[in-house]
Amino acid sequence: MIIDTPEVQDINSFSRLEYLKEVYGIIWMLVPIFTPVLGITIGVLAIVWLEREISAGIQQRIGPEYAGPLGILQALADGTKLLFKENLLPSRGDTRLFSIGPSIAVISILLSYLIIPFGSNLVLSDLNIGVFLWIAISSIAPIGLLMSGYGSNNKYSFLGGLRAAAQSISYEIPLTLCVLSISLLSNSSSTVDIVEAQSKYGFWGWNLWRQPIGFIVFLISSLAECERLPFDLPEAEEELVAGYQTEYSGIKFGLFYVASYLNLLVSSLFVTVLYLGGWDLSIPYIFVPEFFEINKAGEVFGTTIGIFITLAKTYLFLFIPITTRWTLPRLRMDQLLNLGWKFLLPISLGNLLLTTSSQLLSL
Repeated sequence: MIIDTPEVQDINSFSRLEYLKEVYGIIWMLVPIFTPVLGITIGVLAIVWLEREISAGIQQRIGPEYAGPLGILQALADGTKLLFKENLLPSRGDTRLFSIGPSIAVISILLSYLIIPFGSNLVLSDLNIGVFLWIAISSIAPIGLLMSGYGSNNKYSFLGGLRAAAQSISYEIPLTLCVLSISLLSNSSSTVDIVEAQSKYGFWGWNLWRQPIGFIVFLISSLAECERLPFDLPEAEEELVAGYQTEYSGIKFGLFYVASYLNLLVSSLFVTVLYLGGWDLSIPYIFVPEFFEINKAGEVFGTTIGIFITLAKTYLFLFIPITTRWTLPRLRMDQLLNLGWKFLLPISLGNLLLTTSSQLLSL
């Protein structure tokens, strides 16, 4: 059977069209995955630069200034240097645990970004159990640190891993109780619903004003979860060389470095969402849609404004953990555990009881 040339050309063009459609579909499937990853990476680089500049200002010295304009590429240069360094393994350590530990720490923190809303329609997955999923995922990270400490076959590393696990357990409970109080106030555990519940009442509807005790407890607990000074006991230089990081070098050491700043960013984002009204500007007497003349046609512009407001609140809040690093001395291990179990836990329980009582009385 002979097929005419025009028919063959039609079949070829159809197959090319189908192939292009498949390629286009794959690209569009990858865009939502790589866009947040790129955004998070840029966010971490910005935090590192901010911390160095603020630290330099507090200590009255010049910060990074040579790598890029105002030294903004310094963190990128440090990351590239770590990437090309030799990857050493301890001779008598457990190499599997040693290698898996940093990956677990980073992946568990990256998964937390799934439920953070940057706008009313801009969240990767709006789940009904959003905030509690974050708490469940974030409790996996200390397992990675403990594996790293144990796999290093080093007493300093093992002590650092044990401290990280003890610290995480101690401060997760007050953190969870504060989040539970917010869920009771908002009648939902979805991060989007929590922000919308605050935006109903404007600026004075922020949970910062309705839950001041919970906010302070959440702030202290999140600092301890991020292992920031004055709670950096797992990697105390004077006692444990570098804690669970002691035996690490190259890219694996870089993963720990990235994980700490990712955790700091995710904690600040959750403070913004839970206590500072999220993407809602809430300036008294000014409504953002009317102020910027946003309507259905300008929905993209409205989403952009929402992202900008969320990030502005997050980075303004970041000044608190950065300045506390150079202001407060490190606690002892017994003081750290006493603060968690004997002070923050009863206060957060009392705060939950007050919130529950007020919600029952308002019915």
